[in-house]
Amino acid sequence: MKKEKFKNDKIKRIAVLTSGGDAPGMNAAIRAVVRSAIYYGKEAFGICHGYKGLIEGDIKQLLSADVSNIINRGGTILKTSRCPRFKEKKGRRIAYENLKKHGIDALVVIGGDGSFRGAREFYEEYKFPIVGIPGTIDNDLYGTDYTIGYDTALNVVIDAVDKIRDTAESHDRLFFVEVMGRDAGFIALRSGIAVGAEAILIPEIKTNMKRLKKYLAHEYQVKKSSSIVLVAEGDDSGGAIAVANQVKKDFPQFNVRISILGHIQRGGAPTAYDRVTASQMGIAAVEGLLMGRKNVMVGIKNRKMVYVSFTKTNKHHKTVKRELVNIVKILNV
Repeated sequence: MKKEKFKNDKIKRIAVLTSGGDAPGMNAAIRAVVRSAIYYGKEAFGICHGYKGLIEGDIKQLLSADVSNIINRGGTILKTSRCPRFKEKKGRRIAYENLKKHGIDALVVIGGDGSFRGAREFYEEYKFPIVGIPGTIDNDLYGTDYTIGYDTALNVVIDAVDKIRDTAESHDRLFFVEVMGRDAGFIALRSGIAVGAEAILIPEIKTNMKRLKKYLAHEYQVKKSSSIVLVAEGDDSGGAIAVANQVKKDFPQFNVRISILGHIQRGGAPTAYDRVTASQMGIAAVEGLLMGRKNVMVGIKNRKMVYVSFTKTNKHHKTVKRELVNIVKILNV
């Protein structure tokens, strides 16, 4: 598109913040927001520590050089935090006053569902232009095929489980591996398929312990080979430890081990896919603001950038693909 199309004299200063859990690729998105704002003749500002920094006035101007050499870094240079005060009208009022004090005309929020819920409430109260960028390893936001950080988290899990399987095979062990996913099983399901897990337990599907034990009794006890069971932390069975304990109780002869991957899934250098996607979304966020879009999230659908209202992202729930669940059944005969 021509540069002139995005000339918007009403917006002179654009700020960006990261909120909620960190995700690999957030820095790439920050870089894209700052540099695209400058490209279109605007001033860019960074808000440190998310909504908390917005309330406390922790705001600084960012130049192109300030975001050099960060595209390859995990985490977020702007820091992030949870902010209960932003859930209160008084807190949001202070945040609004700080934005006006610094002459900021528009805001880009990089985060997940909770961050966008706060952004929607803020917009409804002050009609302040906000565009969101989905940054969460869980990939659970409605309106986008992928969220920033998801691809990296998948690759971290795959690398870790591949190494765990080496030990499992060497000792004929049954490993229960817990991955992140308190409310959604996207990480567990897709990475489980990628590592050839014998069973995958996710929050979206009620765990049938009887069926799992029957399967393990045949596959593990009869074949005497290694097995990997991938468990999302939010699974209704209570997580990897609870499931493993039930299995050990019924099958004391099993050589059972537990591995909880934890926060290593959030860290590390982002993959090429996350870096490119974050860059695309960062530019789309700024261009959206300059085109007059507000109260929306930038998403990617069928490899194209789209804008989805915060209302839809908050109201609707993203579901796992049934064809992926069927793949697990077919490949574990």
